[in-house]
Amino acid sequence: MKIIDLRTMRGPSYWSVKHFKLIVMKVDLGEFADKWSNAVPGLASRLTKLLPSLGRPGDTSANSGYTSAKQSVKHPPLTQEQLADGEPLGHVIQHVALELQRLAGMPVYWGKSYPAREEGVDFVVFAYQEERAGRVAAEAAVEIVEALCKKEKVDLKPIIAELHDIREDEFFGPSTWSIVAEAASRNIPYIQLKNTSIIQLGYGVNQKRIWATTTSQTSHAGVEIAGNKNRTKAMLKDGGVPVPNGTTVYSEDGLRDAIEELGFPIVTKPLDGNHGKGATIRIMNWKDAVAGFKAAQVYSRAVIVEQFIEGHDFRLLVVNGKLVAAARRTPAAVTGDGKSTIQQLIDEVNKDPRRGVGHEKVLTSIKADKHTLDILKGAGLTLKSVLPAGETVYLKSTANISTGGTATDVTDLLDPYNVLLAERVAGIVGLDICGIDLLTNDIAVPLNESRGAVIEVNAAPGFRMHISPTVGLARNVAAPVVDMLFPAGATARIPIIAITGTNGKTTTTRLIAHMVAAKGYKVGFTTTDGIYIQGKQLQKGDCTGGQSAEFVLKDPTVNFAVLETARGGMLRSGLGFHTCDIAVVTNVAADHLGLRDIHTVEEMAAVKGVLPRTVRKNGWAVLNADDDLVYAMAKGLQCRVALFSMDENNPRILDHVEAGGVAAVYEEGYVTIYRNSYKLRIDRAAEFPITFGGRAGFNIENSLAAALAGHLAGFERDDIKTALRTFVPSAAKTPGRMNMYKFPKFEVIVDYAHNTAGIEKFADFLDATPATRKVGIVSGLGDRRDEDTLGFARIAGRIFDEVILRQDRDLRGKTAEEIKALMEKGLRLDKPDLPITYIEHEPEAIDHLLSTAREGSVAVIFTENITATHKKLDEFEASLGIGVLGA
Repeated sequence: MKIIDLRTMRGPSYWSVKHFKLIVMKVDLGEFADKWSNAVPGLASRLTKLLPSLGRPGDTSANSGYTSAKQSVKHPPLTQEQLADGEPLGHVIQHVALELQRLAGMPVYWGKSYPAREEGVDFVVFAYQEERAGRVAAEAAVEIVEALCKKEKVDLKPIIAELHDIREDEFFGPSTWSIVAEAASRNIPYIQLKNTSIIQLGYGVNQKRIWATTTSQTSHAGVEIAGNKNRTKAMLKDGGVPVPNGTTVYSEDGLRDAIEELGFPIVTKPLDGNHGKGATIRIMNWKDAVAGFKAAQVYSRAVIVEQFIEGHDFRLLVVNGKLVAAARRTPAAVTGDGKSTIQQLIDEVNKDPRRGVGHEKVLTSIKADKHTLDILKGAGLTLKSVLPAGETVYLKSTANISTGGTATDVTDLLDPYNVLLAERVAGIVGLDICGIDLLTNDIAVPLNESRGAVIEVNAAPGFRMHISPTVGLARNVAAPVVDMLFPAGATARIPIIAITGTNGKTTTTRLIAHMVAAKGYKVGFTTTDGIYIQGKQLQKGDCTGGQSAEFVLKDPTVNFAVLETARGGMLRSGLGFHTCDIAVVTNVAADHLGLRDIHTVEEMAAVKGVLPRTVRKNGWAVLNADDDLVYAMAKGLQCRVALFSMDENNPRILDHVEAGGVAAVYEEGYVTIYRNSYKLRIDRAAEFPITFGGRAGFNIENSLAAALAGHLAGFERDDIKTALRTFVPSAAKTPGRMNMYKFPKFEVIVDYAHNTAGIEKFADFLDATPATRKVGIVSGLGDRRDEDTLGFARIAGRIFDEVILRQDRDLRGKTAEEIKALMEKGLRLDKPDLPITYIEHEPEAIDHLLSTAREGSVAVIFTENITATHKKLDEFEASLGIGVLGA
C-alpha cells in the first residue's frame, strides 16, 4: 500500500462544507486492491486486539472536558463483526486514522472513503484536530493496516507518543480554546496567525486578537506591573489591599536579613516569575530557605522573600472589571490507604480518566519530578514509602492545575467584600483579564477579617480551573471575554463577496471591487494576477486560494473583501473563509478536467458549488440562469438566491421573479434588475467601456453579475451605474482581460482566453469586430485533455485568418511536439489551408506579429505572461513616437 496523494483541507471543500479540517488522501491498495477486510484472514481480530476502542462509540467527555459541543461529531464505530462481514480497506484505514488521533487526546470522528477512478485506489477522507497530527495519522494508518494484513507486528506506542507531542505543541491551550469556542458559537470567525499562538477573532478592521488570555485590549503597563511582584505589592498596599510583608533579596546575606525581620515560616519566589515557577512555600528553616532562594534564582536574580500566610489557595478571576469566577486550588496530593506506596497512590490517581498529558484533558497527570522528591525527602519519605490510612501528603508546593493540582469552584461563596477587593485589584494593576491569588482560611469571610492576603496578581491567568473545575460548577469565563472584545452591537465580520466560475470570474471580481471602492470602502480583493489592498497590489501571481483570502481577511485596514475563488485552491486546501455574504457563480464549462481527480463537468460544478453553500442564511447566491449546472446549484441552498441571464424571456427568470425573486437581465440593450415585479434599469450596456460598445457579450454577462451583487449589497442604482461606466479595461485595471492597444495601422487585443468556453464567447466579439485581417497568437496547454485542446484550437482556427502558434514555458506534462501536433490538427479541422507560423517562444511570436501586421488588421494575443506582453507592447508603442492611443 502507498499514499499517492495527500492534501489538507482547512476550510469548506468539495469533500465537506460542514467539516472544514480534513485530510484527503488517495491510497493505492497494492496487492490488497481486490480484497475487503473479510478476505484477509485474521485481520478483524488482529485490528480489534491492537485497537480495542476502535469498536466503541466515541465519547468526547472522557477525552477533553473543554471540547466544544460543535466538535463532538460521532461516527459509527467499526466493530469486529463488521470487519468480519467485510469492509473496504479504505474504510478501515479511515477508522484507524481517526482512532490514532483519539488515542492521543484529539477527539475526531467524521470521515468517509470511496473508490477512486483508478483500479485498486481508494479515497480516504477524515477529520483532524491538528494538521500535522492528521498527516502523521494518515501515513501511520496506511502502514498499520498493511502490516496487519501481512501479519506483521505493530508497535503503537511511538506513534501515539508522537501524536501526543504534536497535540501538546500545536493545539490551543484550554484557556485559548475556551475563548475561540465561545467566539465560534457566536459566529465570530477566527484565524491562527502563522507560526504563533496568536489568534485573530473577526476579520479586517473589526478583528481583535488574543494570546492565551491577553487580548489586543490588554494594557502593556498592566502586564509590566503584574510581572514585577514588588511593584504590584506596593501599589496594592497603597490601595488598602492586604498583602504579605516581605522584601526583595539578591544574595544569601540578604536572605538572612529578611528572615531575621520576618521570621519563619516564609515563602521565596522569583521577582519576575509566573505560574508558580521557582516558588517555594512554608519554609521553616535556614537550609530549606537557601534551597528555595536558589530555586527562585533559576528564573530571576531578584528573589522575593515574604511571610507565609496560612490558609487555602484561592484564584479570583476578573474580566473587564467584573469578578466572573473563583476557585480554591489544592496542590497535587495523595492520601494513604496503609498498604500502597506513594508511587502506587500516584499511579492510582492518574487513572482518573479526567487526567492526561499536559493540557490534553481537564486535569493533568501527577508527575513525580525532582521537586516532588525534594518535598518527600523533607518529610522523611520516598516514593516507596507507605502512607498510613487517611494521611495526606502534598506532592507540589504550589496548587497549579498544570502540575497535577485540583480546583473547586467557590464563586457563589465569596463575601461581597472579597468580590469588590478582586475588582479593585484588577483596576489598580490595570488589567482587562486579571487573576488574583490570595490565601485565606475562609473565602466567605472578608479578607481583612480573616488575616488573609493577596499574594500575587497574574496577567494571562489560566481558565482551566474555572471552565473545568474538579468539583463544583463549571463557569463560562470565556463569555465575558468575548463580550468585552465584541460588545453588543459590535460586529466581528466584514462583508465578503466571493466569485467563482470557469470564465469571467476575474473581470467580475474587479468590477465588484471597483464598485465597492467607489462607495468609499477600503477594499481588499484577490484575483488570478495578485492580491490588492486599497487598490495597491501587494502580491503578484495567481492568488485565488485560501491563503490569499486569509491575507485579505487578516489585513487590519480592510473593511470589505471581494475574493476570486478558483477551482485549484478549493481542491488544494479548501476555502479561506467559512461563510460569505454573497457568492457569485458565473458559469461552469469544460476546463482543467482530469486534474485533481475532477474528470467531468458535473464534478467541476460540484467543486464550484461549494461556494454558494457557504453563504450565510440571510445572504445571497448569485447564479447564472443560462447555465444548467449553475442554475442547479440553487437546489438545497439555505441562503437566498438571485439569478442573472442574458435572456429576459428565460423561463427560469420569469418563474423566479413571479415567485418574488430577484434577478438581473439584459433586456432591450439595458442591464436591468427585476425585484418585486418592478424593473430597475441600471444603464445601457453599450455605455460600459468593458463591453466595447456592446460587442463583448461576455462582459455584458459579467456586468449583470456585478450589478446584481452590488444591488444585493445595498448599493443605489446611481452607484452601480457610475461604477460600470467608469471601469475602463486596461493593463492596469484588468491585466490580460480584453486589453486593447490602438496603433496607427492596426489594433492589438491582449486576452487570457484559455479554454473552449472562453474562446467561444471571445469569438462572438471578434466576429462583430471589423478588420481587414484577423491574426491570433495561440498556444495549447499540456494539462488539458486532447479533446479540450482540439476544441479550443478548432474555434481559434475558425475566427482567425492567420495563426501564430507558440508554446507555454511550462508544458504541463506533454512534449512541445505533442502540443504542436494537436493544435495544428485542431486549427485546420475547419480550415485545412489556414496559414500557421510556428514560433516557440512568446516574445519572438509577438515581435513577428508586430512586424508583419497589415493595415486595418486586428491581432489577438492569447498571452501566458501578461506582464511581459504588456511591457513589449508598451515598448513598441514608445518606439513609434506616439502617445497612448487606446486603453
